[in-house]
Parts: sequence; C-alpha cells; structure tokens
Amino acid sequence: MAEQMPQPAKPPVTIKKYANRRLYNTATSSYVTLDHLCQMVKEGTEFVVYDAKTGDDITRGVLTQIIVEEEGKGQNLLPISFLRQLIGFYGDNLQWLVPRYLEHSMKSFARNQEQMRTYMQDALGGLFPFGQFEEMGKQNMVLLERAMKMFSPFPIDLGQVGAAGGEAAKAGEGDLDTLKERLNALQREIDNLTKKHG
Repeated sequence: MAEQMPQPAKPPVTIKKYANRRLYNTATSSYVTLDHLCQMVKEGTEFVVYDAKTGDDITRGVLTQIIVEEEGKGQNLLPISFLRQLIGFYGDNLQWLVPRYLEHSMKSFARNQEQMRTYMQDALGGLFPFGQFEEMGKQNMVLLERAMKMFSPFPIDLGQVGAAGGEAAKAGEGDLDTLKERLNALQREIDNLTKKHG
C-alpha cells in the first residue's frame, strides 16, 4: 500500500483593500465585507489582506477592525480592565513578551473550549455540568490576568496578584533570566491546568 503524501498547506486567500475601503476577495472575484471576513475566520479560512495601492500587508489592522466591529455589536469578549492593561504595554520595555504569552494562552483556552464543546455534545437531555465549565473559564481568566499584572507598568495590589505576580512586580526591570524563569513557571501552571481538565 503506497504511503499517502501529506497534503501541502493551502495558501491563504488574498484580500485586497482599495482606497474606497472596499475589500476584494481574489479567490471568489467578489467584494466582501468585514462580516464576511469574520465568518471566514470562524470557519478557519486563512487570509491575508493587502493594501491594493501600496501592497503593504494590513491583515493585523483589518483583524483588529473586525474585533472593534464585533465589540460594537455587543459581543463583549474583552473586559475593560484587560484592554487598559493591554494598552499600557504599548511602548513598554516588556511589550515583546505580551504577544507570545497571549498567543499561548489563547491556544490553551482553545483546547479547553474544544473539551467544553465535546461535553456539551455528549450531554443528554440538555443536562451538562455548567459548574465545571465555569470553573475552567475562571481558571483561564485568572491565569491571563495574573500574567498581565505580572508585567504591568502600573501600581499593583500584591495581595490580589498572588505569589508569582507579586515577585515579578517587585523585581521591576530585573534581569532577563529571572523574567524567563517566571514565564516558564507560569507556563507550567497553564500546562498543569490543561492536563487537569484534559
């Protein structure tokens, strides 16, 4: 039996944004809206957005615009305190750590989300353990908030942050090795939480 060759990764769909703010999907040869792009994200369709005039990759800005639109519709996923903390990192000397941590946190959250979906699909008669899902969500948010406070440039209430966050806050701009060690400790905490619910 011949071995199946792995399928090559499908290239992302190219979207062009014109000066009149219209978005053009080159794969379907049609104009699309931010709602269409939002649906593509939910379906797992990869795309990149280029400025039609300059050729610059503006994908990040367009994705951010989608988030703003969704938040404006009342889909409030981002707590105000989180947004304030995130804004506080722009220009901070620890700014480079934030994307890596957020990306890993969201991957961990996505794994838990799939587990929640499985529990809900397997539940009979609409009965499922809400408490367990709520606890998993709370633990994910606690970890995320602790990480944000750990690097926050603003004054921190050490009693609320916990031991790991308190030590990081006291360290201030401590050496990079210590900071990496604390990041690794936080990573282990996330991994343990994921295993506990895995």
